[in-house]
Amino acid sequence: MFLNKRKVIFLISVTALIFILIINQVKSQTIKIVDGDTIHLNGEKIRFTGIDTPELKQTCLKEGIKDFCGIMAKQILIDKIGNDNVECISEGKDQYKRTLAECFVNSRSLSSYLVRSGYAFAYRRYSKKFILDEDYARINKIGMWSMKFDYPWDYRKSKKN
Repeated sequence: MFLNKRKVIFLISVTALIFILIINQVKSQTIKIVDGDTIHLNGEKIRFTGIDTPELKQTCLKEGIKDFCGIMAKQILIDKIGNDNVECISEGKDQYKRTLAECFVNSRSLSSYLVRSGYAFAYRRYSKKFILDEDYARINKIGMWSMKFDYPWDYRKSKKN
């Protein structure tokens, strides 16, 4: 009887330990997708470095039909993240106090994915990292490269005037 109680206590202890380890590994995240290149991750505002996506109100034209390319960029990001965890490598802060980072899902760069999907551009002003991804999308006429569009930085500039 004494050994049975010890075995039960041991099994309960091992089970509790395994449960605690599993809970700690499955870190829940709160994530909000703001637009194609900005997320809120666990309350921290993160702007993806090296890329620029169309603004939410920005539209493109495909064969004379208006395409809501800013909303599409956001949706592509939402679909890519799904229920997966996002991991980000911080590169500092910008003038708006946002964290600048490259973020990943399943070890795959979200920035690279967005640029290769044709709904983000290599932001050459700040980085040359995603130029090959942009070349791939442009050459294959993927996403916005199959449409008439304004670069996001030109669109923002036109809205200021």
